[in-house]
Amino acid sequence: MCVRRNESKADTETSGVFRHFCLVAQRPTFEHIGTQLCRFSMKNDIKPGEHDQDFVGLTETAAQSVEMLKAVVSGETYEGVAARLGKSRTAVERRIKSTAIQLSKVVGIQGLNEDGAAYVRRLRLHRDAILIALESFDTGAGGAPRETRILTGAEMAQAVQRIKGRSSRPWHDVALFYMLFATGARPLEVARMEVRDYLDADGEVRRVSQMRAEVAINGKSRPLYFSSTKLDAVLALYLEERLTQKLGAGAAGAYRGLDPDSRLFLSATGCGFKITPYGEEGQRRFLCRPILETYSKLFRYSELQGVTALSARRTVISRLYERGADEKQVGILLGISEQSAVRDLLPRKKPTIAALVDELV
Repeated sequence: MCVRRNESKADTETSGVFRHFCLVAQRPTFEHIGTQLCRFSMKNDIKPGEHDQDFVGLTETAAQSVEMLKAVVSGETYEGVAARLGKSRTAVERRIKSTAIQLSKVVGIQGLNEDGAAYVRRLRLHRDAILIALESFDTGAGGAPRETRILTGAEMAQAVQRIKGRSSRPWHDVALFYMLFATGARPLEVARMEVRDYLDADGEVRRVSQMRAEVAINGKSRPLYFSSTKLDAVLALYLEERLTQKLGAGAAGAYRGLDPDSRLFLSATGCGFKITPYGEEGQRRFLCRPILETYSKLFRYSELQGVTALSARRTVISRLYERGADEKQVGILLGISEQSAVRDLLPRKKPTIAALVDELV
């Protein structure tokens, strides 16, 4: 039997509606931005070739940055690591912090954010979770810079077909895959979602929902939009499959016959992804290793090189930018409080001055 912790419902926030007028630049509404995210395509960046010596060098540097992080969280000082590797203390500290921030963005470890990564004491408090997360961390995404991986619509469609063909639970797995790209949620947040977050009591999809504070990694509620027909179609099949198998069943006639407080995604035995608390008593720190392993498996099934949960968030940001969103709106939707952190994830492309003034009249 699965034991779950009941969570209280948070008040639903509403967003303002903005109208567009000729020659007046207005921000699009969140509803417009979130509509059919999975339909939009972006041009994919080019990744260095497998035999490119520069790429190999970057990979080795990233792997060394990961080893530096492991050493410091295990008790070694910045000075000690620098002396052992023949590097400056400043360079070692910079690379360790960069790797820690990247790790936090990819796996979503609660309590380890951009601010926390700046302090070695906080890194050491997260030692066990960091070491576990690093097992499934793409070292190529570590401290070294690399090309931003943005998925096109065609690539996503191919990935879905491959996942369907290889998965023993295709509707569950494809819905998990789409969820990252349709909402921009982190894996831990997806693991925490419940049926009531996605469905109203009458069984209709909650188009304007809320990432409850107890679901959000930063502990702050934010808008959550379910506006993808592709996600809806696959989730409908998965939830129907759940009902047939009596996994998380509830009262007939409400929430499509499912328990509204059950996790949205369940295992074949009816359990949600196991979320493990860590750190000292009273600290809000959690790690969900099973969902990280599941996403790693899905990305492997997809045969898309270099794709991670971070790639999904960057793809979402790119599509939001294309629809006219500013960094503040992106931050609200993705749960990022600082606009500078949004720019760190993916800078917004700005037109050249020549392009701006071309044919003004």
